[in-house]
Amino acid sequence: MSANEGKVTPLIVGFRKNFLTLCADSTQVCACVPTSCTVNDTLNILRRTFSRALLHPERGGAGKACVALARLTAVLVVVLATAGLQVARAQQDPAFLRYWALGTQFNPAAVGLNPQLTVNAVYQSHASGFEDAGGTMFAGADMAFRLGKTRHGVGLLFEQDEIGLFSTQRFSVQYAYQFKLFGGVLSVGAELDMLSEKVDGANADLEDSSDPAFPTSEVTGSKFDASAGLWYARGPWYAAFSALHVTAPTILLGETNEMDVKTLYNFTAGYNIRTRNPLFTIVPSTMLRYDGTDLRADVTARLVYARENKRMYGGLNYSPQHSVGLFVGGMFHGIDISYSYEAFTEGIGMLNGQHEVMIVYRLDLNLDKRGKNLHRSVRFL
Repeated sequence: MSANEGKVTPLIVGFRKNFLTLCADSTQVCACVPTSCTVNDTLNILRRTFSRALLHPERGGAGKACVALARLTAVLVVVLATAGLQVARAQQDPAFLRYWALGTQFNPAAVGLNPQLTVNAVYQSHASGFEDAGGTMFAGADMAFRLGKTRHGVGLLFEQDEIGLFSTQRFSVQYAYQFKLFGGVLSVGAELDMLSEKVDGANADLEDSSDPAFPTSEVTGSKFDASAGLWYARGPWYAAFSALHVTAPTILLGETNEMDVKTLYNFTAGYNIRTRNPLFTIVPSTMLRYDGTDLRADVTARLVYARENKRMYGGLNYSPQHSVGLFVGGMFHGIDISYSYEAFTEGIGMLNGQHEVMIVYRLDLNLDKRGKNLHRSVRFL
C-alpha cells in the first residue's frame, strides 16, 4: 500500500463481490472488509488495528500509507459514532465473559438475589498487543432487605468503557421487588441511568481540521436513561430477561454531533447439575444479547468444586462467530477472584483477545430478623 502527497479528502465507500471497500480519493490506500462482518466487528477491527497510527502517526512503521489508512478509520469511526446513525456501534454495551456472576450489569432485577452484601469489581482489557486499545471497568454493589413481610433489593453500579478516542460512562441506581411465584421467586427490577459520552477529538491527527464532521476538541454529552428486568429462580434453575436503555436516548455531543443509544435486550438462563460426588457441580448457562439488529449468543459450561467455605471453578465459554473463552477462579473467606481470556475467532485474531480480572466480595449483614432467607441464589453456586 502507498499514499500520495496531499490531504486525505472524501471517503469513498463501495461494495464489490461481498466486500466493503473504504478508500480516500486522493490516495491509493484502501481497506476491504467482508460484508459478512457486522458493523460492530468492522469498527472494532479498524479502531483497534489503527488506533496507534491515528494517535501517534510519527511512530507508524508503515509510513504514510499507515497514516492515511488510519485517517480513513477516523472518518468512518467519528462520522458513524457521532453523527447519530443507527449503525454507529452494533451493540454499544460491554459484554463480559463471566456474565453469570455479573447479573446486575445487565439486569436490575438481579439486585438482592444473594442474601449477602455483594461488591463486584471487574476490569476487561481490549485487544491485547495494541496501544490505545483501552478497556472496560465495572464496579457495583447490591444487597437485600425486608420491609415487613416483603423482600427488596437495591444496588449501585458504575461502568466505564474506553477505546481510542472514545469513552462511555454509565452510573445507575437499581431497585428490585421480590415475591414468591409458582414455587420459586420472581424479582422485578427497575433502573435509573445517567449516560455520558466523550470523543477526544483533540488527540486525532487530522490534516483537514476544518471539516465539520470531525470534532477538533474534546466533546461530551450526557442523558438520563432507564432500564428494567425480570429474574425468576426456582430450585436449581433460573431465567431472566431485561431491556437496557428503554428510552433509547439521543446524546448530543457538542453543537453539531449526536449519538443514538439503542435498546439492548438480554436473556440469560442457567441450571445447577449435581453430580454423584457432592463436592462437584456442573453449571451450564447461556446469554443472548439483541439490539434489534445484531445478536450475540454465549454458551458457558462451568465445573464447580465446593467444600465448606471454599470454592474453585473453571470453564469454557463459546460465542458463535465471535469468540471462545477460558476462565478459572476460586472463593476463599468470602472473596471471589477469577481470571479469563477471550480469544476472537474472527477479525483481529485469537492472540489479540481480551483479558478479564474479577474480584467479588460478600458480607453477611443479618438484616433479616426472621433468621432465614426467602430464597437461595443459584447464580453463585
